[in-house]
Amino acid sequence: MKLVSIDRAFEDWDALLALILASFASMHPHIDPPSSALRLTPQSLKQKAKTEKAYAVVENDRLAGCIFCKPEPPDCLYIGKLAVAPDAQGRGVGRLMLRAAEAYAAECRLPCLRLETRIELEENHRLFARWGFVRTAEASHPGFARATFIEMRKPL
Repeated sequence: MKLVSIDRAFEDWDALLALILASFASMHPHIDPPSSALRLTPQSLKQKAKTEKAYAVVENDRLAGCIFCKPEPPDCLYIGKLAVAPDAQGRGVGRLMLRAAEAYAAECRLPCLRLETRIELEENHRLFARWGFVRTAEASHPGFARATFIEMRKPL
């Protein structure tokens, strides 16, 4: 298992999109509104990687996970599109990417990580809590009267 930067040298945008879609597929029947992952394209991922720090985990010459990190000064590094291939889950891929995000946050002098996860995905809430994240807020997508996602933070 190897961590690599998703940068100018990265070329497999189709595989990256396929990884994200496969990783998020199980949530689609359970969440409303639909995931923004469904609007991604290889080109939009390439653009996203130009404005955010991104990492992938490669195992046996295939993508096993990815994470995108965006500084939110003065206090947080936002992590998004954290995706682990379904057949790679539970093997430390997510933790490896989380350590990279923590190192990047330290490099940016940001004392906390922040993420958002859908309110319906309680298994994700428990996983992130095991990784040291604490629920800090509930909010809703535009047009929704009920909470649709929670914010979680991890102090570093």
